[in-house]
Amino acid sequence: MSTGVASGRDELVGGDVVRLFEQPRVERRIENGTLPAWARRQYEAFDEKLLGERNDTEFPCHFGVDAQRNGGALYTFVPLADDADAVGATALDATVLDALADVVEAYLATREMHGPRTSLVTFFEPPADPDAWTEADYREAFWAVLQYLHDADTAPWPADIATDPAHPQFEFCYASEPMFVTGAAPFYDERASRYNGVGLEVTFQPRSVFAGITGDTDAGQRAREQIHDRIDGYDGTHPHAHIGDWEDDDSHEWKQYLLPAGDETYADDACPLDVHPVAISDDDATPDDHATPDDHATKSPTDGERT
Repeated sequence: MSTGVASGRDELVGGDVVRLFEQPRVERRIENGTLPAWARRQYEAFDEKLLGERNDTEFPCHFGVDAQRNGGALYTFVPLADDADAVGATALDATVLDALADVVEAYLATREMHGPRTSLVTFFEPPADPDAWTEADYREAFWAVLQYLHDADTAPWPADIATDPAHPQFEFCYASEPMFVTGAAPFYDERASRYNGVGLEVTFQPRSVFAGITGDTDAGQRAREQIHDRIDGYDGTHPHAHIGDWEDDDSHEWKQYLLPAGDETYADDACPLDVHPVAISDDDATPDDHATPDDHATKSPTDGERT
């Protein structure tokens, strides 16, 4: 399994698709038929979503639209385990997730060569029987992927990022990089901007891609106003209450990763991730930022009281 940027004309099968792809390479492989059919469906649905309109409104995140229009993103594809009866986390193959961990690390090491706001869009193979997967199965698979990456991570946790998901400044980190993660899935009937009718989709964006457009800047505020306005039109409903800024002590970023399908909200301490860094980086940090969380491993975001 290669983690380099993919090229060539050989047909890709199985775990061979778990590698970094630039947009021209993906589209060339679609044209010559060397990408699996499910991977082609995932990419084409994503491309249509970002470059099309809904309710006469463009996709809410104009940064994502620009990246897709101008070839500024990177992609990878993740096949499921060879077990048609497996659902949720049990449908994930450990060997493939090891390869995904390598791809994410390679992406972090090379992304600035492609552009200052380069994201990694990760497409998962759809279930053999889509009707067999419930919303809970997709949620379990999403959090299992992040848990696997975290468990495989040997790099120190950034000193300025809280390790307790209940802390407002917690953020998922991999290879010492804080990252904003977003998921899309087939169960988002009422939130079209998070809808993927083919299968699970996970996008990784390092914190640094938001330099100059964070919520505490004028440019960031303008960008968020535009995004929120577009959500109203594109989704046909208001932005979810969990949509906020990392700098805001009233928001918890993990809640935005895989939003509720409706208006329900998650309890602050219900993050499914069990965070246990191998080490904390040597930079100065506030001790409270690294309070050890309670056991989150068996929780789902909707466990406990909803606010």
